[in-house]
Amino acid sequence: MHFSLKSVLAGGLLLFSLMGTAEASPKILYVPLDNRPVCLEYTVDTAKAAGYPLTVPPEKDLSDHRGSGNNEALWNWLEKEAPHAEAAVIATDSLNYGGLVASRKHHHLEKYLKAKVQRLEKLKKDNPGLKIYAFSTIMRTPKQSIGKVEPGYYEEFGPKIFRLSQLQDKEDQDGSLTYSEIQERQTLLAQIPNMVMQDWRTRRLMNFQTNKRLIRLCQNGVFHYLALGKDDDAPLSQTHMEARHLKYVGDGITENRFQILPGVDQVGLLLVTRAINEIRGEKPRVYPLFAPGVGGDTIPLYSDERAEDSVRNQILASGGVETSHLKKADLVLAVNTPENGVCLDSTANDNAPYASRINREFAAELAELETRKPVALADISYANGADNGFMLAMTDAKALLGLTAYSGWNTADNSIGYALSQGILGKQIRPEERERLLKTRLLDDWIYQANVRYRISLGIDQHDFKLKYDLGKYYNRILSGTSRLFRQYVEDEPTLKGTPYTVEFPWNRMFEVDVRVK
Repeated sequence: MHFSLKSVLAGGLLLFSLMGTAEASPKILYVPLDNRPVCLEYTVDTAKAAGYPLTVPPEKDLSDHRGSGNNEALWNWLEKEAPHAEAAVIATDSLNYGGLVASRKHHHLEKYLKAKVQRLEKLKKDNPGLKIYAFSTIMRTPKQSIGKVEPGYYEEFGPKIFRLSQLQDKEDQDGSLTYSEIQERQTLLAQIPNMVMQDWRTRRLMNFQTNKRLIRLCQNGVFHYLALGKDDDAPLSQTHMEARHLKYVGDGITENRFQILPGVDQVGLLLVTRAINEIRGEKPRVYPLFAPGVGGDTIPLYSDERAEDSVRNQILASGGVETSHLKKADLVLAVNTPENGVCLDSTANDNAPYASRINREFAAELAELETRKPVALADISYANGADNGFMLAMTDAKALLGLTAYSGWNTADNSIGYALSQGILGKQIRPEERERLLKTRLLDDWIYQANVRYRISLGIDQHDFKLKYDLGKYYNRILSGTSRLFRQYVEDEPTLKGTPYTVEFPWNRMFEVDVRVK
């Protein structure tokens, strides 16, 4: 058979074109809660390293430390990009309110919010092939809050509002309060101005109704998957009570399509991981392994459920499957919990670099496991930072760089979701990129959150403790001191010594840093 040069070239070009199409990653849209690194940069970086670059809106339209995002611009971007995408992971708080902080401070009317939810319905109608992975927040009820992330009155009345919500939740569950609790509630209501209570209750009701509408969209097939995240929760609180009632609204929807999850900031990466797993047609098997002691029965700070339940729920949300058989596992999710089950903040005096017998036993177990299975570690003994004693044990066991992923930041549920997600995606990430992501978390969660931040904060507290929440004109001076102390810690740690990195305060406060490993 005779082939002309022209036909051979044409066939080659066609083959090359088809190969290029096959190798191209499906387009995944991602609308984050705001532009904090954990929501935006770290999530995008992880997905890209796994071979799935995310398409994100212009950062200028996202919520930042200066205020709310431009939700109309975000809507316009999403509607323009949707016809060309296979999946969209969407923080509905950004589209409805302008971001996470805006969801706690907005003054939108119900008519406005109802129209936003209806717009999601139209988005699906106009793009029937688009898989929408949506997540919303159940508004938090913190014990206290300083800074600009809550209405101004919360600094003064927050503790009283929190306690009042505990009593309301207890009455809602048990059907009654004791006489002393009724008296306490009356005292609290007398101490909190009516305008404050009205503002707080009105906004919560608006957000609650919005979440009910989102659940109904899920029931009607608008969302491929919907998660409601419980932001900074407690076993008795308004957040806990609302979650219970929203669960009733969602009765009848399978867990594969609707879940109420602990935590919020990790959910973006969690659902990106789910989307990637479904695109690949994979259901990774995850084997949970808790530290000796109370282990999975631990109820961490800022959560209303056991660590074991959080792990189970987040494995399901990621698109994975929990397994009790180590041999069958694609990933071991190790969870470092306090032996006595009592979680403290990383600033606690006992978070010292002294490894206990339990620390060393668990570290040795993980070091051995790393020779057989990928291991992701969620370090949740302390909130807002790593367990220094356990990290010493891991260093001595030479087990840190053998991890597929590590996380020990903010809340336990945040850490579980991040370690799980980066662990699942780890098999698709080149070893050098995986180590870069791992060192980013070690620098952020261990070096900064559990050590540098506390020491710098002690110095700030001697002058004006509120500077921690708004660095203002002292930004450069505080960053300089932070960078200097950072270097000292890094050079003292064999695992991290010599690592090139940069550090900044992206939200102009001490709470988080943006660490970039070069």
